[in-house]
Amino acid sequence: MKKTYPLITIATVTYNAGRVLDRTIRSVEAQAYPRIEHLIIDACSKDETLSLIRCYVERNTQPMHNIRVLSESDKGLYDAMNKALRMAEGDYIVFLNAGDKLHADNTIEALVKTIDWEYRGVNPAVVYGETDLVDDAGRFLRHRRLRAPEQLTPHSFLSGMLVCHQSFYVRTDLARQFRYNLDYRFSADYDWCIRILQHAARCRNRVINTHLILTDYLSEGLTTKNHRRSLMERFRIMAKHYGTSRAVCAHLWFVLRALFRR
Repeated sequence: MKKTYPLITIATVTYNAGRVLDRTIRSVEAQAYPRIEHLIIDACSKDETLSLIRCYVERNTQPMHNIRVLSESDKGLYDAMNKALRMAEGDYIVFLNAGDKLHADNTIEALVKTIDWEYRGVNPAVVYGETDLVDDAGRFLRHRRLRAPEQLTPHSFLSGMLVCHQSFYVRTDLARQFRYNLDYRFSADYDWCIRILQHAARCRNRVINTHLILTDYLSEGLTTKNHRRSLMERFRIMAKHYGTSRAVCAHLWFVLRALFRR
């Protein structure tokens, strides 16, 4: 593997996640790509989460990857993600939360090989791909209904979150400029991705589709469990970025789309 290839930071946020954390850890541990930093940001878990993390660190006796752990109280999921942004030392960062996993043992290696790094002296702002949904036991359920567009732009997210947050790799220097907005409890990632893409468009930075399935996403995450409140937040975010009338039209289409699927 070329030394010039990027260091990838994988950030995992946990709180009492012992039931599902092991498959996330194992999926990172299995990656052959040698330039991975795994940040685990824990909110003082009371279950077996910390013991799982300790075993993970102890197994890493001849370290392939750099594992860094922070366990302290926080103000919720997005506050923990902001901590990861501050800590990250990688060239790119992706958020892979407890219960989610990298799709295959060679996911990071395959992602890196698809990109023409430092094209005209500048690395891409965002690298993205597809997502599969899995159940609580990690079993495949289906491909995600919303498919990643060939070219992802700020206006793509007017059609919903076409790229899952866990399959959205951002150049870390750029990611740090746009912290998660803690005014949003369930959909700050939607707002964050839009702002990242808006900046990339203004600066004419590349946004690259890997055409790979990158992530197996646990379908019972925070947004799924709070679906109605998440949708209300997303409407506010959409109205802020695209205007109220376009947000209303988009949500009418979402309703019609859901009816046709029945």
